[in-house]
Amino acid sequence: MAESHDEVDRIVTAWQRERPDLTFSPLQVLSRVGRLSRHLDRARRDAFSRSKLESWEFDVLSALRRAGDPFMLSPKQLLTQTLVSSGTMTNRIDRLVSRGLVERRTDPNDGRGILVVMTSTGLAQVDAAITRLVDAEAELLSSLSDDDQHDLAALLRRLLLGFDEV
Repeated sequence: MAESHDEVDRIVTAWQRERPDLTFSPLQVLSRVGRLSRHLDRARRDAFSRSKLESWEFDVLSALRRAGDPFMLSPKQLLTQTLVSSGTMTNRIDRLVSRGLVERRTDPNDGRGILVVMTSTGLAQVDAAITRLVDAEAELLSSLSDDDQHDLAALLRRLLLGFDEV
């Protein structure tokens, strides 16, 4: 089957015509990654908004969900997983508490510390959001076979490992 041409092919062809002295293979890959990123951002925003969550709310709630029952982490653990500042995390926890999605509890192992615990409402919303997200992401990848998806994931993992080491 002959491959179709996409917008990136048209852009690269024009650049090759105008600047034959340059190698445009990085554009072939990374321009497509950028375009896919925009589609993924749109799918995520839709999945989260349909679950009545902001992206940052999903980040915090999903960290709690992945921790397993009783869906509880310290603010420091949440910081590590969400890569935000301490002040930002405090603000986010406050907002999630006001929405009834999490509660603050005193850490039984350290009376000065607190734990952030997801409520049943938070659990229901994050579970709905992840279900919608997985469905949306599966749709984005539906033109690729399972083997192609596996191969693509392996290539992207290898590329990202170079960045994660920096």
